[in-house]
Amino acid sequence: MLADAAVSAGVVVAGAAIWLTGKAWIDPLTSLLITFAIGWGSWGLVKNSLRMGLLAVPPGIDPEEVRRWLMARPGVSTVHDLHIWPMSTTETALTAHVEMPGGHPGDAVLHKLAEELALRFGIDHSTIQIELGAEQCRLAGRAGHHH
Repeated sequence: MLADAAVSAGVVVAGAAIWLTGKAWIDPLTSLLITFAIGWGSWGLVKNSLRMGLLAVPPGIDPEEVRRWLMARPGVSTVHDLHIWPMSTTETALTAHVEMPGGHPGDAVLHKLAEELALRFGIDHSTIQIELGAEQCRLAGRAGHHH
């Protein structure tokens, strides 16, 4: 709304300047300045929209840092299929497969991981799939399950 008011004010000032001076070139110059101002003000929105459209990792989140942090959790041997993407301009999601050969740590640990991801990295929606490790995956594969 402030931008709209500024544009309207610019048009009024330009009109008054043309009327007072008789110089018609003020009109196209004012149009160019207004176009530039709108473009400048919209660039951040365009950039964020492109990022979201491409589902790029949001700025300020380093996926390798997230991977290292997950790997450092007790009982974790491997992290794979890690994906981080924007759900909106303010919300970020994560999915990851986390191998824990010692077994599933329980729901409380998963909830704590989700809280930590939100606090440390600003990732609000995390889905973590616990896997017991490569041997179990191969056995499941032979039993007809897909990995």
